[in-house]
Amino acid sequence: MPKKKKEIMDKEEVAEKKHSKKTDSQADVKLAEQPVINIGLIGHVDHGKTTLTERLSGKWTDTHSEEIKRGITIRLGYANTILRKCPKCTGVKAYTVKETCSHCNSKSIPLRKISFVDAPGHESLMATMLAGATIMDAALLLIGANEECPQPQTQEHLMALEIMGVKNIIIVQNKIDLVSDEQAIKNYEQIKKFIEQTPYKDAPIIPISAQYNVNIDALLEAIEKYFPTPKRDDSLEPMMFVARSFDVNKPGTEIESLSGGVLGGSLKQGKLKVGDEIELRPGYMTEEKNKKVWKPITTKIIALETGNAKVNEVKPGGSIGVLTELDPSIVKSDSLTGNVVGLKGKLPNVYYTIKLEVKLLQRIVGTKKEDIVEPIKMSETLMLNINSAATVGIVTGMSKNIIDCTLKLPICAEKGARITISRIISGKFRLIGYGILI
Repeated sequence: MPKKKKEIMDKEEVAEKKHSKKTDSQADVKLAEQPVINIGLIGHVDHGKTTLTERLSGKWTDTHSEEIKRGITIRLGYANTILRKCPKCTGVKAYTVKETCSHCNSKSIPLRKISFVDAPGHESLMATMLAGATIMDAALLLIGANEECPQPQTQEHLMALEIMGVKNIIIVQNKIDLVSDEQAIKNYEQIKKFIEQTPYKDAPIIPISAQYNVNIDALLEAIEKYFPTPKRDDSLEPMMFVARSFDVNKPGTEIESLSGGVLGGSLKQGKLKVGDEIELRPGYMTEEKNKKVWKPITTKIIALETGNAKVNEVKPGGSIGVLTELDPSIVKSDSLTGNVVGLKGKLPNVYYTIKLEVKLLQRIVGTKKEDIVEPIKMSETLMLNINSAATVGIVTGMSKNIIDCTLKLPICAEKGARITISRIISGKFRLIGYGILI
């Protein structure tokens, strides 16, 4: 490896964890079926998020036909892996995701199961990225060493993490194989300047080549050090955010063999069990007296799945699949995306109109020219993101730092929830701030 690139890596080298004293007898530790932490992969389009996800997990998360055709991530991708450590090797080379150490062939020790959330980087898919940010416990921000830093969506995604309250990030300087020593160092310095005025100014920067599997062990070590497992409170009422809903039945399936609709997403808090009576809000749309209204849906959990494993109970961590008794026609084509799932009668209220205490950014992010964010105006159309839901709000009332909005699609949310706000700028929705639901 070139000397100057190695100097960058050495500058960001991570101290070894205390658990290095574990013995071979711990190599058979049985981990829980479900991941214990959700780690987002975010950044500008084509900076290597999906390739890195594959290197870390062995799974290619772009599986939708349009994603394969266009070569970009459109929907949120999920992939689980087990972070491991070789009991005999030292330093960064001890960290791996393989059962056998590639350096000494020893059986590696499983440390914890983690889940990666691969979010799209394209500017037109910002709403999908914001939906993913709501369930991220930490994030890897990918920055291509072969492009100037910051790129527009790099700025926008970092601001989104700050707004959503994601405190722990690691910056991944990818594609170092495509640049010279001087370019790599210049890009590194651009990254340091980019983050110096943000809450992430002390975030570690790990140079890698995801394409050629270079320095992935150093990244794994950094994940183990800087991303602690969040503490969960099982006593909280369960709340799941629906990111996907679909019909798993093949065309022509006999009626008696039909399976109920499946809900995909992540549990934010609490736990769900097979047999639970659950409710979905806002639910499904219907018309009454020539007016659109949404009715809550109640159903029963028939089965639960996480990481292709069937389980009897799920907690926060990773993506989950919930097989229900719902009519497949209700759930097909992601028609219930944005809904919130919980125990019957225990979910927050549904809002058709909302009042927000607004906090605007000083400047518009995500554009080459960072113009000042102008105040919100009466009758303005805004895009609002809350949990896994995206809706459009029309401003109908204003006072100091407070706006009233009528929503095109209702939302289910708790008082005090953060709602990101985007406005149309040059024909595209751009993030301009957030509001607190009051």
